[in-house]
Amino acid sequence: MAAIACFAPAKVNLYLHLTGRRADGYHLIDSLVAFADIGDRVTARPARGLSLEVTGGEAGGLAGEGDNLVLRAARLLSKHAGIAAAAALHLEKNLPVAAGIGGGSADAAAALRALRGLWRLAIDDATLARLAGRLGADGPVCVHRNPAWVAGIGERIEPARSFPPAAILLVNPRHSLPTAAVFNARSGGFGRAAERFVPMPRDAAALARMLAPLRNDLTAAAIGLVPEIGRVLGALERLPGALMARMSGSGATCFALFADKATATRAKIGLTAAEPRWWCAAGSLLGDSEAG
Repeated sequence: MAAIACFAPAKVNLYLHLTGRRADGYHLIDSLVAFADIGDRVTARPARGLSLEVTGGEAGGLAGEGDNLVLRAARLLSKHAGIAAAAALHLEKNLPVAAGIGGGSADAAAALRALRGLWRLAIDDATLARLAGRLGADGPVCVHRNPAWVAGIGERIEPARSFPPAAILLVNPRHSLPTAAVFNARSGGFGRAAERFVPMPRDAAALARMLAPLRNDLTAAAIGLVPEIGRVLGALERLPGALMARMSGSGATCFALFADKATATRAKIGLTAAEPRWWCAAGSLLGDSEAG
């Protein structure tokens, strides 16, 4: 059987409110999540055993990792299906590691999709999402891969239909920032879930206006751990054409929204010249069913 490749898009929290905490310690969230046409790629080929090769510009971030999420996803799916875990997996790693854009969860979700095809399994997306949730809180929405409102600990997903076209610039100051460390550093109470956008804004400018009064409740804690995040946010806010800037997830990656990809790309060129050490990627946000 031919190889099967699946794209693993970067996940962006356009806002992230913490609404409570369960007795088991997991935080409850309210977020609008979108995906960019910037990401990793997982390819699965027939093989007698299970293996993983990692290449790409950000592969070094996984060096020495004993049990990659891609391999864990493969073993989980094979156990669920009652078959041997046999596949040669390749991960093209383009997204920075521990960066607040769901790279590991997106990779695991892409592996589940690719292996479902390779192994010809009659398993629906809802089942894949439940399996992905056992690997991480971002797993279910990364299987979904479309704009969505996310609640609970990440398992409650409501499609955000008619999502407007928008471009994005992702910037990471080259600092890995483990999610647990940011949550542990956070202080303060909890807020309320935001109202859903009804109707959904028609364009990127209207989207930015609706996002403006919202926030990322982890930003202060992340800046306390990595002060350079504040510099990144300031630089993004000053870019020509930037409609808004915010941190994604638990950081350290931040983003700015733009009306179109050409403007975002020009902004990236200028920012890269000024801050060559930062990781920067310009692209577009994916609408319904565009994840590929």
